[in-house]
Amino acid sequence: MPAPYNVLFLCTGNSARSILAEALTNSLGEGRFQAFSAGSMPKGQVNPHALPLTRSLGFEDQAFRSKSWDDFAQPGAPPLDFVITVCDDAAGEVCPVWPGQPMTAHWGVPDPAAVTGTEAEIGAAFAETCRRLRNRIELLLNLPMASLDRMSLHRRLHEIGETRDSPVT
Repeated sequence: MPAPYNVLFLCTGNSARSILAEALTNSLGEGRFQAFSAGSMPKGQVNPHALPLTRSLGFEDQAFRSKSWDDFAQPGAPPLDFVITVCDDAAGEVCPVWPGQPMTAHWGVPDPAAVTGTEAEIGAAFAETCRRLRNRIELLLNLPMASLDRMSLHRRLHEIGETRDSPVT
């Protein structure tokens, strides 16, 4: 089996969306993908509303931490195949130089950490974000990697980011 594809999910705070994307990819990727997450201005802790979702995927709370994207630009960092921003702010920032010449894409989803209201409303926002990310990650995981040239793969990554999520009915 070939080495797994390394995917880095970026968000400004690395506390919710990028953490959820990391968990989903590592859970659904069946060893073909190794996901990481980071932020340009990490909050320093995972949002507590993300933890029930990562637990439901089989992870312990300690499996995730909020960290800087600089960690992945250092010597010894894993070579990256893909760098995907999941928030609009991070997509507009100047990123470090990543090892491995990764393909980049933007898959913006609303920030559930910005939602205010009852615990149920906040939980629903996190669940909806997780659902949207899962849809996109499943599209990534189902790409015929071996049969796509670099240009086609890059185009498909961007198309995934433009996916219009239909609401839960």
